[in-house]
Amino acid sequence: MAACMRAARTLCSSAKASAATGAHARPFASTASLKKTLVHAEHVEDGGKMVDFAGYSMPVQYTKTGGHHTLSIIESTKWTRESASLFDVSHMCSIRWTGKDAFDFVERVTTADVKGLGVMKGTLSVIPNERGGIIDDTMVTKCHSKEHGEHVYQVVNAGCAPKDLKHFDEELGRFGGDVKMEVMWDNRGLYALQGPKAVEVVQRLSSTDLSKLSFGESLWLTLEGAECLVSRCGYTGEDGVEIFVPGEAAVKVWQRLKGEPEVRLAALGARDALRLEAGLCLYGHDLDEDITPSEAGLTWVVGKSRRDIAAKNPFVGAERILSQINDKTLVKKLRAGLLPTAGPPAREGAAIETTDGQRVGTVTSGTMSPVLRKNIAMGYIEKPFNKKDTRLQVVVRGRAFPATVSKMPFVPTKYYKA
Repeated sequence: MAACMRAARTLCSSAKASAATGAHARPFASTASLKKTLVHAEHVEDGGKMVDFAGYSMPVQYTKTGGHHTLSIIESTKWTRESASLFDVSHMCSIRWTGKDAFDFVERVTTADVKGLGVMKGTLSVIPNERGGIIDDTMVTKCHSKEHGEHVYQVVNAGCAPKDLKHFDEELGRFGGDVKMEVMWDNRGLYALQGPKAVEVVQRLSSTDLSKLSFGESLWLTLEGAECLVSRCGYTGEDGVEIFVPGEAAVKVWQRLKGEPEVRLAALGARDALRLEAGLCLYGHDLDEDITPSEAGLTWVVGKSRRDIAAKNPFVGAERILSQINDKTLVKKLRAGLLPTAGPPAREGAAIETTDGQRVGTVTSGTMSPVLRKNIAMGYIEKPFNKKDTRLQVVVRGRAFPATVSKMPFVPTKYYKA
């Protein structure tokens, strides 16, 4: 759910939802010190190749010989685009905010217009620091339940959660209102079912008409006897849902979903390719504490009602963020897509140059697109070299290869609107 986006023009979770083979993923010899999600044993049984991802033992792909869910990363990416793939994103951190001042507090620590959201509707947002940089990207939903009434449900990235929670604690100390933060992390399941047949699968398990649920909206569904929060969203560019499952039903719901004929398990490797094809950012690569929403192409995550610099409850970092929104000349670089036309994939850190060798940017993510069968990348490029169709070059292993600035997404997104 952390990666639901308003037609997700560009995220960037964690991805919200969250989750790729980037800076936080590495193979390991022992699982003893790593956290495990509630379906860890299921991953192992199905041949998950487990890696250390943000302190969790998570599958990068499924490799069991003859296994039903065994696919290469390329095959898994294509399966998601054509059918339905099930991802375990339980390593991400969920937070429930309650209390009469909860909306005000969440508006203080994010750029979201929480009060302006409809009930059971969500939006991508960012958690800014005092300099206007991005502490994390996050999904914020105005929820309603019988037990808690109206409240905020939020998801943050696993690798950022410790610093996010510390930041929230500090801000709560300064805020002083009636707000309660309930962290829901390792005691529940959080699953992303993504692809054109994903909602069809969930519809088969419920009598509620899901055709009325648009991308970014949520509802409560009973699955395997448990009340689950189902949000139509994701981090792949496809239609799909993310499902919050109470701990006691986590394994049952996972087993039921993975047993449906349209579904194959998918993991971190495919998730990274999918999000990059969709032009979505990965925190720690394409976003960090020195990058502002304007530079990242994410000004749309700043709600229109939040753009008053004289507001009574401004969000942290509002001065710089709003200055850049109001005066685009203050923004010197912008995130842009790149289509290298030769050579190996341009990976994170590769220099972006003009055709005469002047460095004008840096690649933050790059891969070979399984769907397009060609290299794609994104990075930060100085103005005015960020304009579409500008001819540049990327430096890979000491050699310069031609590349052209491209709009994103690279693969058309398919977000559903009822």
